[in-house]
Amino acid sequence: MNKIKVSIVGASGYAGGDLLRLLLQHPNVELHQVTSERFAGKPVTIVHPNLRKQTTLKFSSVNDLEKVDLLFTALPHAKLMNNIENFRALADRIIDLSGDFRLKTAEDYKRWYDLEHPNPELLNEFVYGIVELHREEMKSAKLISSAGCNATSTILPLWPLFKNDLVDLSKPVIAEAKCGSSEAGNKASDASHHPERSGCVRSYKPTRHRHTAEMIQELGNPIEFSATTIEMVRGILMTAHVFLKEGVTELDVWKTYRKEYGEEPFIRIVKERSGIYRYPEPKILAGTNFCDIGFELDPNTRRLVVIGAIDNLMKGAAGQAVHAMNVANGFEETAGLGFTGLHPI
Repeated sequence: MNKIKVSIVGASGYAGGDLLRLLLQHPNVELHQVTSERFAGKPVTIVHPNLRKQTTLKFSSVNDLEKVDLLFTALPHAKLMNNIENFRALADRIIDLSGDFRLKTAEDYKRWYDLEHPNPELLNEFVYGIVELHREEMKSAKLISSAGCNATSTILPLWPLFKNDLVDLSKPVIAEAKCGSSEAGNKASDASHHPERSGCVRSYKPTRHRHTAEMIQELGNPIEFSATTIEMVRGILMTAHVFLKEGVTELDVWKTYRKEYGEEPFIRIVKERSGIYRYPEPKILAGTNFCDIGFELDPNTRRLVVIGAIDNLMKGAAGQAVHAMNVANGFEETAGLGFTGLHPI
């Protein structure tokens, strides 16, 4: 079986670690180099102990990168946008996990990131990384920008409703995500200090979360979004409130989700009549690439409560990026992404 040669830039973070885990088991990938300036020359298992006996790779410096077929970049925000041409010279295809090329206009970067984008001419060359929305474009894409985790957890559940014109746009669309601590990355801060973090339910971004820009861009409509951090390591539980147009029934909602997502390998509609897992629950998605979607209609107000759950490091980062790689290279879409999750956990 032919394999492509792949390297990861920025492999010491949590998303980089999940990329390592997935690519080491991928049938179509030869993992060539993984970088970390802080840990250059040291075994990757020092940072990712779950990979013991899975690899003997050591971290390289970015200055020692060699040419490969595909490069995953998992650098802090604003790093790739200032060095994109250097990385393009190293690979035929780049899949970026940062926010540097997710938005389509320089004006949006100024508004949401408070910076002047140094390479605005490239913004429209990057394909936005949600496969379910942009599969056809990805098949020929050389540049792919993975979506933000909160954006993914919100866009996927709401997109079919907007696409099929079920939403009353005269009323606001409001969403809130309850987020695990790994969203903040692996660098320690006052907020991540155990006495401050343990047991918290902290509203950390009630307005102007950067991922809102992606939601507006992909859904094509305004949305009000808030984020709350809770005591969970992996996972996002997103709850959105939309009002349906007159005459739209719950059966119409069912049919819409089935039409758009019935053949999607990583979307599951979860709406059971009984049991404790009647609606999406991020706990059982840890380590998986699924997005679980549930909903319930209040017939008195026409308010549809839409619920989405993902693992922020997988469907919201590394898993989504590997899915995009599979599509762009013509591999089986589920290759390397078959983990089903654990229960109980």
